[in-house]
Amino acid sequence: MGKIMTKVKLTNQTDWDLARAGRLDPAQVRTVEVEALVDTGATMLALPADVCRTLGLVEEGVRNVRYADGRRRSVPWVGGVRVGILGRDMTCDALVQAEGTTPLIGQIPLEGLDLVVDPKSQDVSVNPASPDAPLMELMRVA
Repeated sequence: MGKIMTKVKLTNQTDWDLARAGRLDPAQVRTVEVEALVDTGATMLALPADVCRTLGLVEEGVRNVRYADGRRRSVPWVGGVRVGILGRDMTCDALVQAEGTTPLIGQIPLEGLDLVVDPKSQDVSVNPASPDAPLMELMRVA
Protein backbone atom coordinates (compact mmCIF):
# COMPACT_ATOMS: atom_id res chain seq x y z
CA MET A 1 0.00 0.00 0.00
CA GLY A 2 1.33 3.43 -0.93
CA LYS A 3 0.88 6.83 0.62
CA ILE A 4 -2.53 8.46 0.49
CA MET A 5 -2.27 12.20 -0.08
CA THR A 6 -5.01 14.82 -0.25
CA LYS A 7 -5.27 18.56 -0.76
CA VAL A 8 -6.20 20.47 2.41
CA LYS A 9 -7.18 24.10 2.89
CA LEU A 10 -6.02 25.40 6.28
CA THR A 11 -7.32 28.68 7.70
CA ASN A 12 -6.76 30.64 10.89
CA GLN A 13 -10.19 30.27 12.54
CA THR A 14 -9.86 33.54 14.48
CA ASP A 15 -9.22 35.45 11.25
CA TRP A 16 -12.18 33.70 9.62
CA ASP A 17 -14.47 34.63 12.55
CA LEU A 18 -13.32 38.26 12.46
CA ALA A 19 -13.93 38.45 8.70
CA ARG A 20 -17.43 36.98 9.13
CA ALA A 21 -18.15 39.62 11.78
CA GLY A 22 -16.95 42.38 9.43
CA ARG A 23 -13.96 43.26 11.65
CA LEU A 24 -11.29 41.98 9.24
CA ASP A 25 -10.96 42.33 5.48
CA PRO A 26 -11.57 38.83 4.04
CA ALA A 27 -8.40 39.26 1.98
CA GLN A 28 -6.43 39.31 5.26
CA VAL A 29 -7.65 35.90 6.43
CA ARG A 30 -4.54 33.73 6.66
CA THR A 31 -5.07 30.59 4.57
CA VAL A 32 -2.78 28.03 2.93
CA GLU A 33 -3.39 24.98 0.77
CA VAL A 34 -1.12 21.98 1.30
CA GLU A 35 -0.83 18.35 0.29
CA ALA A 36 -1.22 16.22 3.41
CA LEU A 37 -0.62 12.58 4.18
CA VAL A 38 -3.76 10.74 5.28
CA ASP A 39 -2.83 8.46 8.18
CA THR A 40 -5.66 6.37 9.62
CA GLY A 41 -3.27 5.18 12.34
CA ALA A 42 -2.79 8.73 13.64
CA THR A 43 -5.20 10.52 15.95
CA MET A 44 -4.84 14.25 15.26
CA LEU A 45 -3.94 16.80 12.65
CA ALA A 46 -0.19 17.45 12.60
CA LEU A 47 1.26 20.51 10.88
CA PRO A 48 4.81 21.70 10.26
CA ALA A 49 5.92 24.70 12.32
CA ASP A 50 6.37 26.87 9.21
CA VAL A 51 2.72 26.31 8.19
CA CYS A 52 1.57 27.17 11.73
CA ARG A 53 3.65 30.35 11.60
CA THR A 54 2.23 31.32 8.19
CA LEU A 55 -1.28 30.88 9.58
CA GLY A 56 -0.42 32.90 12.70
CA LEU A 57 -1.45 30.07 15.03
CA VAL A 58 -0.50 30.44 18.69
CA GLU A 59 0.93 27.56 20.69
CA GLU A 60 -1.49 26.58 23.44
CA GLY A 61 0.73 24.11 25.29
CA VAL A 62 2.31 20.70 24.76
CA ARG A 63 0.96 17.21 24.17
CA ASN A 64 2.71 13.89 24.67
CA VAL A 65 2.85 11.86 21.46
CA ARG A 66 4.01 8.41 20.43
CA TYR A 67 5.36 8.09 16.91
CA ALA A 68 4.89 4.99 14.73
CA ASP A 69 8.47 3.93 15.50
CA GLY A 70 7.74 3.93 19.26
CA ARG A 71 9.51 7.18 20.16
CA ARG A 72 7.71 9.36 22.71
CA ARG A 73 8.03 13.15 22.73
CA SER A 74 6.30 16.24 24.04
CA VAL A 75 5.33 18.51 21.16
CA PRO A 76 3.58 21.89 20.98
CA TRP A 77 -0.04 22.09 19.91
CA VAL A 78 -2.09 24.90 18.41
CA GLY A 79 -5.83 25.49 18.39
CA GLY A 80 -8.19 27.17 15.99
CA VAL A 81 -7.24 25.53 12.71
CA ARG A 82 -10.07 25.46 10.17
CA VAL A 83 -9.57 22.39 7.99
CA GLY A 84 -11.21 22.05 4.58
CA ILE A 85 -11.15 18.84 2.54
CA LEU A 86 -13.44 18.02 -0.40
CA GLY A 87 -15.75 20.94 0.37
CA ARG A 88 -16.23 20.02 4.03
CA ASP A 89 -14.91 22.16 6.89
CA MET A 90 -14.28 21.78 10.60
CA THR A 91 -12.16 23.42 13.26
CA CYS A 92 -9.67 21.43 15.33
CA ASP A 93 -6.37 21.48 17.16
CA ALA A 94 -3.07 20.45 15.58
CA LEU A 95 0.21 19.05 16.82
CA VAL A 96 3.22 21.08 15.69
CA GLN A 97 6.01 19.18 13.93
CA ALA A 98 9.38 20.25 12.54
CA GLU A 99 9.52 22.78 9.71
CA GLY A 100 9.27 21.24 6.29
CA THR A 101 7.63 18.00 7.42
CA THR A 102 4.57 16.67 5.63
CA PRO A 103 1.21 17.71 7.13
CA LEU A 104 -0.69 14.72 8.48
CA ILE A 105 -4.45 14.11 8.64
CA GLY A 106 -5.42 11.73 11.46
CA GLN A 107 -8.68 10.20 12.68
CA ILE A 108 -10.13 13.31 14.40
CA PRO A 109 -10.34 15.40 11.22
CA LEU A 110 -11.31 12.36 9.13
CA GLU A 111 -14.21 11.57 11.47
CA GLY A 112 -15.19 15.23 11.89
CA LEU A 113 -15.41 15.68 8.13
CA ASP A 114 -17.01 12.24 7.65
CA LEU A 115 -14.47 11.17 5.05
CA VAL A 116 -13.81 7.64 3.83
CA VAL A 117 -10.29 6.37 3.11
CA ASP A 118 -9.88 3.57 0.57
CA PRO A 119 -6.39 2.10 0.92
CA LYS A 120 -6.78 -0.03 -2.22
CA SER A 121 -7.50 2.89 -4.55
CA GLN A 122 -5.47 5.29 -2.37
CA ASP A 123 -8.39 7.71 -2.42
CA VAL A 124 -10.14 9.95 0.10
CA SER A 125 -13.82 10.70 -0.52
CA VAL A 126 -16.91 11.99 1.25
CA ASN A 127 -18.96 9.30 2.92
CA PRO A 128 -21.44 8.10 0.26
CA ALA A 129 -24.02 7.54 3.02
CA SER A 130 -23.92 11.30 3.75
CA PRO A 131 -22.96 13.02 0.49
CA ASP A 132 -24.40 16.46 1.33
CA ALA A 133 -22.93 17.03 4.79
CA PRO A 134 -20.99 15.15 7.45
CA LEU A 135 -23.06 12.76 9.55
CA MET A 136 -22.04 12.54 13.19
CA GLU A 137 -22.69 9.47 15.30
CA LEU A 138 -24.22 10.06 18.74
CA MET A 139 -25.21 7.57 21.38
CA ARG A 140 -28.43 8.25 23.22
CA VAL A 141 -28.02 8.12 26.96
CA ALA A 142 -31.17 7.74 29.03
